[in-house]
Amino acid sequence: MRTAFTMKQTGLAAACALALGFFSATALAQVQQDEHALAVDSSGAPVMSGFGLCVRGGFGPAPTWTTACHGNAPAPLAQYVAPASTPAAAAVAATATPAPATVWETVAFDANILFDSDLSALRPTGRDKLDQFVAKIHGLDDQSIMAIGYADRMGSTADNQALSEQRVDAVKAYLVGQGIASNRVQTSARGETRPSTLADECKDANNPANVACMQPDRHVFIEVSGTRIAK
Repeated sequence: MRTAFTMKQTGLAAACALALGFFSATALAQVQQDEHALAVDSSGAPVMSGFGLCVRGGFGPAPTWTTACHGNAPAPLAQYVAPASTPAAAAVAATATPAPATVWETVAFDANILFDSDLSALRPTGRDKLDQFVAKIHGLDDQSIMAIGYADRMGSTADNQALSEQRVDAVKAYLVGQGIASNRVQTSARGETRPSTLADECKDANNPANVACMQPDRHVFIEVSGTRIAK
């Protein structure tokens, strides 16, 4: 009876050991497969593909790069991190001086061009004054230039009117020749109606003294006003 019991115990122990070994091996293989989801060879080493990657051995999650799977795993790529703004830089940006606003100024210029008696040709001094006038109005906005022609009281009224027109036309032509648009120059002629000298002046007859006395009456007055960026 004792012998039979011993044999039964021995058989039971052997069966348990065999079962335990089977389940241990199965569990080990399962754990090994589930742990990394990798295919291994007979020596237990991971199976590599032609590209040097671990081969999956089942339907588990994708294998990761570990030293057990791939000893020379690629180094992670460096990630760019924007530098933090320092308090000093933030203070400089906050206190930066804004660009100054454009300042405009209102200006007015005029010139008086004198002529010889009974002539409408510009004198050299008249050209010089017109050149200075053009330089002064550089950069001025599109305000119109007004030019008004005059004549002295010698001669007929009709002749003096025509002479004043010829003088102002000569001034306009010169300004246009210096680059000023023709439509910017407005003209007018007043003949002998607006003399600069008084009625009781220049009473002499048509002689050099009287011609010299009436010189202020033979002129073209030009003026302009407008705005431009302040210098």
